[in-house]
Amino acid sequence: MNLPNLKDARVRGKHKPEVKREDYVIPEAVGNIGKNKKYCILTYGCQMNVHDSENIAAIMEDMKYIQTDDMQDADIIIINTCAIRENAHNKVMGNLGRIKHLKEKKDIITIFCGCMAQEEGISRSLSSKYKWIDIIMGTHNIHKLPIYLEKIIKNKKQEVNVYSIEGDVYEGIPVKRDSKYKAWVNIMYGCDKVCTYCIVPYTRGKQRSRLLEDILKEVEDLVREGYKEVTLLGQNVNAYGKDLALGYDMADLLESVSKTGISRIRFITSHPWDFTDKMIEVIAKYDNIMPYIHLPIQSGSDRILKHMNRRYTKEEYITLFNKIKEMIPNVSISTDIIVGFPNETDEDFHETLDIVNLLKFDLAYTFIYSPREGTPASKIKDTISLDTKKKRLAELNKLVNKYALLNNQKYKNKMVEVLIEAPSDKNGKYMGYTDTMKLVNVDCDSKYLGKIVKVKIESIKTWSMDGVVVNDK
Repeated sequence: MNLPNLKDARVRGKHKPEVKREDYVIPEAVGNIGKNKKYCILTYGCQMNVHDSENIAAIMEDMKYIQTDDMQDADIIIINTCAIRENAHNKVMGNLGRIKHLKEKKDIITIFCGCMAQEEGISRSLSSKYKWIDIIMGTHNIHKLPIYLEKIIKNKKQEVNVYSIEGDVYEGIPVKRDSKYKAWVNIMYGCDKVCTYCIVPYTRGKQRSRLLEDILKEVEDLVREGYKEVTLLGQNVNAYGKDLALGYDMADLLESVSKTGISRIRFITSHPWDFTDKMIEVIAKYDNIMPYIHLPIQSGSDRILKHMNRRYTKEEYITLFNKIKEMIPNVSISTDIIVGFPNETDEDFHETLDIVNLLKFDLAYTFIYSPREGTPASKIKDTISLDTKKKRLAELNKLVNKYALLNNQKYKNKMVEVLIEAPSDKNGKYMGYTDTMKLVNVDCDSKYLGKIVKVKIESIKTWSMDGVVVNDK
């Protein structure tokens, strides 16, 4: 049994990450174990979790399992979890009861993985109180899933392998992509920023970048397979390459990916502290780097930003925001905002409202602060009532919605390019996104799936638009 340890998870600098290319293996004993059997993955959390589930799906299918979305129909249920927000945590714990009930009626294997498993208290609780969960594993060892499966089948004992380590970079792990047109591409893992409210540096390990040549090979393969869009993933993509010290950075990576010829490039998530002028210049220079930036501010109060350890002031953020707006034509900018950080005053909160009024974000993802065990902020005595936090969130959301609608209204009767991705739930239409990451429900034929087409925007809503195809790109 290997349980996580918060003290170990805080360690930085003792381990130089290695690139490991031969660590993914399927033991002979489980090579065909999934024949005529099905697996179901329940995914919670960010894009990184979604992409992890794409890796897990491919691993399962390497063992001949077939995917199902119905837990009732599954022989293996995999819960891939997120530790960022209390809401995701509660959903996971609520689902465990349903899964236990299924296991009592049917011989199924249960696997609990992801960021929640990396939390010390959670893993200890799962291993002692949830003995019916067969495999508990973290974020560092997804590629070992076949080995753990072989062990539990052979030994009939719970397998717990969660490591609090700085981490390595594993290449050669298969991926089963959810889309035929858009792909997630990891460019780095972990984070070293250590914002006081965030558990990610402890669950995902230290910042470690993939080599430029490995990323480019993956993108080039996607181009050959007909993919139209890639999103470069990392907890703080702007810091890409800093840990490698090989003479290239995020701006160089963006330029190199652009030259592969992929039609669309996006990246998330950016930390304002690492957003360089060189990056802005590259984004502005290349048409296939989309003019959309997700740039979390978290708070408009310098006092709160300091307590969050965000490493910038609101004036520095405003300067960067304006520079991006000036240098990148037609750019849209979204953000993240936390309300109710411990001891946030009315004045602090109103400074956040002032920032939203000033910058008029295209979109903001807003959250009530939820303490994560082991983070510095969780130790701060909080004097704000939940009722106050909810009222602040409602007031903030009202403002965010106002500017989301105003920004969308600029598109009325305009021609935009949209990558048609999938059927929409809106009256038989299809959905896709503009270059600026605006959701459009398009009245068109299925023949446009996977194509970038010109669309005329006919009507506007707060979170989406409606349009009709004019012609192919």
